[in-house]
Amino acid sequence: MKKLLVIHTGGTISMSQDESNQVVTNEKNPISTHQEIIKAYADVTEITPFNVPSPHMDIHYVEQLKDIIESAAKENQYDGFVITHGTDTLEETAYLLDLTVEISQPIAITGAMRSSNEIGADGLYNFISAIRVATSDESTNMGVMVVFNDEIHTARNVTKTHTSNTNTFQSPNHGPLGVVTKNSVQFHHKPFEHQILDKIDQNLNIPLVKAYMGMNNDVLEFYSKQKVDGIIIEALGQGNLPPTCLKGLAACLNQRIPIVLVSRSFNGIVGPIYAYEGGGATLERQGVIFSNGLNGPKARLKLLVGLSNNLNSDELNHYFESQL
Repeated sequence: MKKLLVIHTGGTISMSQDESNQVVTNEKNPISTHQEIIKAYADVTEITPFNVPSPHMDIHYVEQLKDIIESAAKENQYDGFVITHGTDTLEETAYLLDLTVEISQPIAITGAMRSSNEIGADGLYNFISAIRVATSDESTNMGVMVVFNDEIHTARNVTKTHTSNTNTFQSPNHGPLGVVTKNSVQFHHKPFEHQILDKIDQNLNIPLVKAYMGMNNDVLEFYSKQKVDGIIIEALGQGNLPPTCLKGLAACLNQRIPIVLVSRSFNGIVGPIYAYEGGGATLERQGVIFSNGLNGPKARLKLLVGLSNNLNSDELNHYFESQL
């Protein structure tokens, strides 16, 4: 039987609904009470380094997870890792770990949309599914995977798509990496290999801005004066911005602040296509970086990692344009 390290971090999967139908935090994770079921699938060691709702997660907590996993992997203690996590920021934790942790053992992250005592609670089922994925021989060298509602997703592509539906985690453009059936774990394909950069500087200030019709200069001009470390802009369509905000954009670029464009659209990727004022082709000539299919929060983490590891402008362009 394979040995797994389970790292509980909090979130709905560890919470309960009270008499007023509000979801509250528990000191002890209810999932851990199901030892007879858990032990049927793996030899599990459980730890809880912190217990926080996912909106409270930050880079410091993710670094703790990274240190725990890397230390355990060096000692070759475990065959894989399972993390339980709140769903609001689950995809960000998964992706930051995927960018910075280089181990062959699988890392499966899961959570729940319904707390432990609600009708139709999904936490235990998702947890057992994650254990099954983490103990599968096929999961070796698959990187960080999000396991939810019978599906396995890559950390790069997965995103939360619904506020309350148990099928919330989807991978737009790509679909799931694999599925969990009643008697097997099946992968459809393998994720792209990608460059691992291990340094994370949590002090870097990288805001995320969403473009909109008639967007003005004020936010970008403010960030130019603050001299932030980088900016992510969720641009319109394939990577375009209103001309009304270009003065602020230029002010940031003049301060040599790296700016990365993603699309605010749910599907598709950005590109330097349109040559009108504010179009992607003109923005590229100004030095704006185009991301290869990431959403805004994940592009922010990728820029954080790139800057933490001292990538220059050309290296950042390659880092974002390539899936490697």
